[in-house]
Amino acid sequence: MHRSTAARALDPVQSRRISPEVVQRVREEARRQGYRRDAIAASLRTGRSRLVGVVVPDLANPVFAPILGGISATLAREGYSILVADAGKDEADQIKIVEELLARRVDGLVLATARRRDPVVSLCLRAGIPTVLVNRTEDRRRTPSVVTDDVGGMRLAVRHLLALGHERIGHLAGPEDLSTGALRRRGFEVAMTDAGLDPSCVATAAAYSRAAGRIAAAELLDRYPGLTAIVAANDLLALGAYQELAARGLSCPEDLSIVGHNDMPLVDMVEPPLTTVRIGHIAMGHEAARLLIERLAHPAAKSKRVTSSELIVRGSTRAPAIGQQSKTAR
Repeated sequence: MHRSTAARALDPVQSRRISPEVVQRVREEARRQGYRRDAIAASLRTGRSRLVGVVVPDLANPVFAPILGGISATLAREGYSILVADAGKDEADQIKIVEELLARRVDGLVLATARRRDPVVSLCLRAGIPTVLVNRTEDRRRTPSVVTDDVGGMRLAVRHLLALGHERIGHLAGPEDLSTGALRRRGFEVAMTDAGLDPSCVATAAAYSRAAGRIAAAELLDRYPGLTAIVAANDLLALGAYQELAARGLSCPEDLSIVGHNDMPLVDMVEPPLTTVRIGHIAMGHEAARLLIERLAHPAAKSKRVTSSELIVRGSTRAPAIGQQSKTAR
């Protein structure tokens, strides 16, 4: 067997050009001899590391696991491995993480950390590294992104509550510097305005966390007594609202209906199970990886892909009870 054929058989990308029987025979012989392909030497020869950096703001947030799964599976089929970094929410930390990934000569980046005006994206553009945003995007749309229909998803949530008979609906908004926070708030306001109802019952959370959701829920209920339902910008905020209701001796959905957003893992296991807007996180990851592969082949390409969402109705919503208006105030 020619040396070049053996080399292609051991290459995750080029092996597809050879018959599966030959690939299997070469790899079995390589294992027998204890041979391992030197990826570093290959990267020096080709100028490609076959590594992609994926940066998330919070690995503990269950939303990101299925996104990472979709990214990893799609890139693996193309011969890429991923380096996952939890960069937190601080811009300086995110910049440092991206600089470290660039120093490791990643071929491209997928960022789940984008702000509406993002210096990390500026860094990537200056470095000339192919970059795709996932789940969040920036206002200037300087690089490709894969997001869900944030406005449309929030409108689904509000329309569900309206169909149940709710009119006094409040919104727990996400951080204003994130596209998800701004767009989901816009969706809430549009849906309420279209129904001829007051869209101003809003409290903004400082972060997408359960603790921030509880603080914002307390503010919302204090400022707008008489609410019969809350629609939250994500599930963690909704769970924070659950905690605040319990602290006030109130029940969901008997005293207040609650809708989340994302359908993160296990929200069907809380009590009551959370009605929420389901986002196709795995599909989002697949699309982000495919978009990056396209960008690697055609660096100038720019596009935005929007994945669909659907409402998942569970036990946290029901029609408002008679006389409910006076109970939600302290």
